[in-house]
Amino acid sequence: MKKTAGIHHISAIVGHPQENVDFYAGVLGLRLIKKTINFDDPETYHLYFGDDAGSPGTIITFFPWAGGQPGRIGDGQVGVTSYAVPKGSLSFWENRLKKFNISYTKTPRFGDTYLQFNDTHGLRLELVERAQGKPNNWSFGDVSSDVAIKGFAGATLFSSNPEKTIQLLEEYMGFEKISTEGNFTRFQSYGDIGNIIDVKTTPGVRGLMGTGTVHHIAWRAKNDIDQSEWQEYLRDNGYGVTPVRDRNYFNAIYFREHGEILFEIATDPPGFSVDESYETLGQDLKLPKQYEQYRAYLNNSLIPIEIKSLDR
Repeated sequence: MKKTAGIHHISAIVGHPQENVDFYAGVLGLRLIKKTINFDDPETYHLYFGDDAGSPGTIITFFPWAGGQPGRIGDGQVGVTSYAVPKGSLSFWENRLKKFNISYTKTPRFGDTYLQFNDTHGLRLELVERAQGKPNNWSFGDVSSDVAIKGFAGATLFSSNPEKTIQLLEEYMGFEKISTEGNFTRFQSYGDIGNIIDVKTTPGVRGLMGTGTVHHIAWRAKNDIDQSEWQEYLRDNGYGVTPVRDRNYFNAIYFREHGEILFEIATDPPGFSVDESYETLGQDLKLPKQYEQYRAYLNNSLIPIEIKSLDR
């Protein structure tokens, strides 16, 4: 059996890019670590947010479609994205959501208390305290590093075939079953962040792609060799896996698991400092070589975005 440390990144479709930036940087205090384009749809941004360095297990990425049609969260998707915050910080986050008039619920699950809420475009998020995971050294606005989001606690999968999804996680990807509570079964990987996966075991409505929905979830591979082993391993076990695709900051392979959720295996290296220094991450529009010739056009056609504190 191969084992993944857990989540590498989660990618979602949202609406207007400035609204997206205002929520994830302005409200949640995450760092915009890369401003680039969707390599498969270059007239659309691909925005990456994470901890101070864009560490694997902290990265949420967005394809913003201003005026895009709302999707429907349901089976065949990541239903909820969970963020880990430091122990003792949940009251800060509860007050912060109140400050920005963001409706939330406090929900117990598997012995933890979760703050559940939606982002500007309907993506379902939750915050939970975790001792595991290194601190996030990024501070922005009133979000200081001692309360800053560490990265992913995990995710909740809405599968159209929960038994098959569970089999993949447990028998092929190295997740350990921890517990079952109500309609959810919990699994854990060996990593210290992005390591908790809850699978909803009852069927629901089928998900529809659009704004406010997750496009795919990516799992960690140590390097190119590890990823190549994953590719062969998954094919040998009946999954249709794509060729390796160069995403500049990691290499990626994709497959749709039997519960219809799009999975990716992404390499930890090379990371986000390959074309920007740590100090300047996210400041300039970065393009892959094949699109560099269109820089002037893209700079004029992409909607301008600004990282600004909403606490002033």
